[in-house]
Amino acid sequence: MAAVSGLMRRPLEQVSGLLRRRFHRTTPAALQVTVRDAINQGMDEELERDEKVFLLGEEVAQYDGAYKVSRGLWKKYGDKRIIDTPISEMGFAGIAVGAAMAGLRPICEFMTFNFSMQAIDQVINSAAKTYYMSGGLQPVPIVFRGPNGASAGVAAQHSQCFAAWYGHCPGLKVVSPWNSEDAKGLIKSAIRDNNPVVVLENELMYGVPFELPSEAQSKDFLIPIGKAKIERQGTHITVVAHSRPVGHCLEAATVLSKEGIECEVINMRTIRPMDIETIEASVMKTNHLVTVEGGWPQFGVGAEVCARIMEGPAFNFLDAPAVRVTGADVPMPYAKILEDNSIPQVKDIIFAIKKTLNI
Repeated sequence: MAAVSGLMRRPLEQVSGLLRRRFHRTTPAALQVTVRDAINQGMDEELERDEKVFLLGEEVAQYDGAYKVSRGLWKKYGDKRIIDTPISEMGFAGIAVGAAMAGLRPICEFMTFNFSMQAIDQVINSAAKTYYMSGGLQPVPIVFRGPNGASAGVAAQHSQCFAAWYGHCPGLKVVSPWNSEDAKGLIKSAIRDNNPVVVLENELMYGVPFELPSEAQSKDFLIPIGKAKIERQGTHITVVAHSRPVGHCLEAATVLSKEGIECEVINMRTIRPMDIETIEASVMKTNHLVTVEGGWPQFGVGAEVCARIMEGPAFNFLDAPAVRVTGADVPMPYAKILEDNSIPQVKDIIFAIKKTLNI
């Protein structure tokens, strides 16, 4: 009997061993990281890497940030590297610019970019123009970051998109991340850049989790400033967006794919310098273009994309006029239903795509 039970046990042991070996070979589950935590990781890694980097702004230290983006950094790096400031944007932005001129690498947080209007003289005249005006002798390596664009229920004075405002100015680099990978890679590149960089985040995206690829989990991970990413391949129409509307475009593309319409969705990532080459190559393939943004239409990011396409080699490949989907040309209303109708929704993108394709 012992011999029989031994024979029976051996195949079972072999099977369980095989299962164990297969289990250990399984690819680990993808890491889910919110946009908030991705920015936090990026800043933490750069603060650790370079002692010249420091963060200042309202409530960034003891309160862990108004949106908890700087959570834990004050406890780790102390008062000299994570600095709470008074409610005086012009004052602390000026301090940050001066520190950058003196050789440090400040990260200047605005509680929202609407408040950067208080400091716009420091951002444009002091930071953006100094390298040129000094004949290349005085770099200003500074990052201006914070939430940009419409949030929810905060009305006209707290809902503006500043992509076109700052994208208009030579001397600045302007980036606009959508997901966690964008957020981490772009904040790290911005901190290492020797030019002033404006990082336009989105408050409504902070708590949204995304899969963070293994390469993005490295401390050496960077996303080059000035390079767009094709988020979805397609053949019928090119859809270009930045920040939160990228997600809306991908939702619209999923809906339209069931109707046989394949959209190529481009995440701009950088507003200035704009990666027009990636957009041109896509338009030459699809022969149609729709741009999507949360900001106002006049002189907006979409207007610039359309003008650059018209002036370049891709114009002759268009089979229909380019169409813009933008925020409404009004100060943001407070009432929720009016607010929803002032911001591009998935249905608006679908309508614009079908209009462009004459469907």
